[in-house]
Formats: sequence, structure tokens, C-alpha cells
Amino acid sequence: MTSSLTQPLARFVAQLKFDDLPPEVVTQAGRFLLDAIGCAFAAYREDPRKARIAGDLVSQFGATAQATLIGGAQTHAALAALANGMLMNAADNDDTHKRALAHLGSVVVPAALAVSEARGGTGRDLITALVAGYEIGARVGMAVMPSHYRFWHSTATNGTFAAAAAAARAAGLGVDATCTALGFAGTQAAGLNTFFESGDDSKGLHPGKAAMNGILGVLLAELGASSPPDILGHPKGYLAAYSTEPDAAALQAGLGARWEILQNGFKLYPSILASHSPIGAALDIVERAGPVADEIAAVEIRTYATVKSHFSSKDVQKTMAARLSVPYCVAAALVDGEITQRQFAPERFNDARIRRVLEVTEVVADPELTPLYPEKFPARVVVTRHDGTRLEAIVYYPKGDPANPLSAAELEQKFRDNVQQVLSPEQADRLVALVANLPGIQVADLSQALGGH
Repeated sequence: MTSSLTQPLARFVAQLKFDDLPPEVVTQAGRFLLDAIGCAFAAYREDPRKARIAGDLVSQFGATAQATLIGGAQTHAALAALANGMLMNAADNDDTHKRALAHLGSVVVPAALAVSEARGGTGRDLITALVAGYEIGARVGMAVMPSHYRFWHSTATNGTFAAAAAAARAAGLGVDATCTALGFAGTQAAGLNTFFESGDDSKGLHPGKAAMNGILGVLLAELGASSPPDILGHPKGYLAAYSTEPDAAALQAGLGARWEILQNGFKLYPSILASHSPIGAALDIVERAGPVADEIAAVEIRTYATVKSHFSSKDVQKTMAARLSVPYCVAAALVDGEITQRQFAPERFNDARIRRVLEVTEVVADPELTPLYPEKFPARVVVTRHDGTRLEAIVYYPKGDPANPLSAAELEQKFRDNVQQVLSPEQADRLVALVANLPGIQVADLSQALGGH
């Protein structure tokens, strides 16, 4: 197994201890946990249909109560992870690792939280599991990107490895069993990018199923089942199958020394990350020039090529389609002067003024900006008025990126905004306090605060 690509990752996960983690990594894990919890609660207000589907789906299994569905009852750990992953992704406000291009929080947090609760874990156990998941998920993602993204939804596919790593650490698996769990993760990894234009519900299923599949891999390993011993490096394994130009070195580069969780970013706006720099540029134009919507003759969004190929649809008929459409996000920002959850409600994406601006908004793949991605997420927005004058702004790092971070106060405010009208201020205060003191609590204490609201 000395040439295995999978075994070193399994060894890292199995041997990772809380005391190995630098203080800033521990802090960041708690920040992502609180952020993911807020995103899950936001689903009940912002997309109650999806929240209902998640709860109704897992209730049909009649499973043994082991772990908490956020805002709901208890169910089997794998099913809790399924529902919570769906909830955390529903409002499209979940964190993103830009080089792996995956929403790791919506797969890692559900898996780590469910298994830690089911096994009676401590807050220290939960933090360690979270870090294991982020580190493995990011590295598997970087190893298969960017060609992977042509067809595959990275959160679903690479996220399955992240969930398996988190669940394996939470369950206390040894090296060989962790390797088996990762093997099962790779053979279950699925999720196509066909939802980009339609904004359908398969997008929300992906993180939930990835989190669930990660736990299934752990359960199978514990039962003595076998999986491919080197799922990542086998000639017919994950890297060969899921990338046209895999980078095997990315799997171990800096492992245990360079912490990828610190390179993970938060979302300020509840939309696809590709829209965040264009939104920031559009809002900068409005801030400098004042209301411009009725003066707009044309809008050009010059940005990296992936936005043009993946996120430039103007066929916005559903909330998720609006969240995934960079032209819509920019049009809404120019008309409303803000991007909040409100801009993704039907009354806004059907608004005549926004529709008019959307019609004259185009995405251009800029040959000078494309090479800057994914280190930067560059976007230049150019607004041409009816009188021929032009307004423009450029953003390289969206707010929330590690190079343009949200402050602790801004993150807490994001959490409180997400849970308002769903939780009382006192309930929100309790969750903030529990996560702030995570190393000193039991996961059961946190889970109790996450139940039916």
C-alpha cells in the first residue's frame, strides 16, 4: 500500500487529534459550524417547500432516533445527515472552498454532527471531525478540478469523500477502516451539473446524499465490508474517472501543515459564489452613482470563462434558477441596490424593472480575467446609460473570501439574519454561546438546541 493515494489520507483522518489543531483552525471550524446551522434554519423561512420535503422524506423511513434533524425530530444518523445537508444548501448561503469549488459545510457539518451526536461525542470530537472533513474534501476536489466541473457537481462528488472523512473521524475508525469508508465514498460519488439552467431540486439533494453516503461508507466499514483499497489511485478509480487532468500531488500537499479549512470562504449573498464579485461591483456602481436602473441601456459582466459557460442563463423561472444566474443577480443588484434573500422571491425575479435590465445584461468571458481564476474571482461590471456614458467597477475577491474576510461580528450578524423569524433571540443567543464554547461541551447539548423550533 506504499504507493496508495488513499491510504495516506485515511491515516491522516484516523490519527488526527484535537490537540494537533492550531487555535485558528479550531476557531474556524466553529465559525463554519455556526454558519451552516444558520443556513439550515434559513431554509424554513426562505424555502419552506424544500424544508418540508427534507423532513417528510426522512420521516418515511421510520428509523431509530439517533441524531437531530435541525428544526425537527430525531432519526437515524445517516438520515439526519441527508435532511440537514438538504437544509443547509437550500438557501444557497453555504460556505465555499474556491479551489475545490465545493460547499464543504453542507456535507461535512451534517455528517460530523450526526455521527458525533449518535456516538455521544464531545465538542472536541466534533471539531476534529469537521476539520478532517474539510481537509480531505478540499484536497480531493483540488485533485480533480477544473475539468471535473464540466459535468460533475463538486459538492456532491468530492463532498462524499469529505463526509466520509468527517464521519470516520467522529466514529473513531482506525486507518484501514477509514480507507474502506473512503473507498465506499468514491464508488458512491455522484451528482450532475444539469440543474444549473433549471434550478431544480437535484441541487439540494446532492449535499444531503453526499453526507448520507459518507456515513453509509463508515457503517459498512464497521460491519466488515470491503471496498477498493485505493479508490483514488486505481487506474479505474476516482481520479482517472472524474478528471481529464488529475493532480495526484494535491491530495497530500501540505496535509497536516497547511490547513485548507483556513482557505474556505463564507458567502455574504445567498447566491452562487460566481455571482458575488459581479454583485459587489454592481453595488459599488449604485453606491457611487445612485439609482441607475431606469437609465440603463446595457450591462456587460466581464469575468472568468466558467461564469459564461455555467452561470449565464437568463431563463429565471424559479428561486434557485435566480440564485444560479449571474445576469439576474447583477440586474437585481442594480435595480434594488441590495442582494438579500428578498431578491430571490418570485415577486422580485418577476418584477418588470428587473426583467428589463436582465434582458440587456450579458456575460463576457474575459481573456485577461480568466487566468486569474480560481485564486481570484474577478468581475468587471460595465453599465452603459442611454446617453452613452459608462459606469464600471471591478472586484477581484468577493466579500467573505479569505482575502476579503467577514469579521466575527459580520458572521454572527449573518447567522442572526438567517435564523430570525425561525428562532427566538434567546434561542439564537444559546446557539451562539454553545458554538463559542464548543471545545468544552457535549454534542448532545448542541443537538438539544437544534431540535424542533
